[in-house]
Amino acid sequence: MRLILGSGSPRRKELLAQMGIVPDLILPPDIDEDPRKGELPRPYCLRLAREKAQAVPAGPEDVVLCADTTVALGRRILGKPEDAGQAAAFLTALGGRRHQVITAVAVRRGERVLTRESMSVVKMKRLSDAELNAYLASNEWQGKAGGYGIQGLAGALIPWISGSYTGIMGLPVAETAALLTAVGYPVWRQS
Repeated sequence: MRLILGSGSPRRKELLAQMGIVPDLILPPDIDEDPRKGELPRPYCLRLAREKAQAVPAGPEDVVLCADTTVALGRRILGKPEDAGQAAAFLTALGGRRHQVITAVAVRRGERVLTRESMSVVKMKRLSDAELNAYLASNEWQGKAGGYGIQGLAGALIPWISGSYTGIMGLPVAETAALLTAVGYPVWRQS
């Protein structure tokens, strides 16, 4: 049984390593990640994780692990910013407010696809111009939902969270372990 990680995210690979798991293959799927008209953040995130898992080529006994992280400000989905201007707009909108970070995990083995989600609430401080410009100059906003990654420089901008730190990073380890166990992947094997 091979474990295929359907993600090119170095953070997801690191979080699996924390669990003692090294994927046999890394095959990020290429799917359309645009939200559908009127789609709300939670169903959007679950749909993407499931579609990613179904798009990864795998044998019948292989286990495919995919995830999607979505930042939601109310009903608004803040995806990966297209440029520094959009990242600045996202970070300014998030400043001084609470928002949700939803990470959906999908595990597929054969035709069976199981999903779980982690929902966390995050408060980002209101950013000064100096903080905003320094963060944008770091380029850490690139490729990250909402324009930030809690595990990097933005950690200093987040005074409060409620939920799963690993879920905010992009792979909630408790939910992931439960899904892998449910499809028969030996998470808790002895060395």
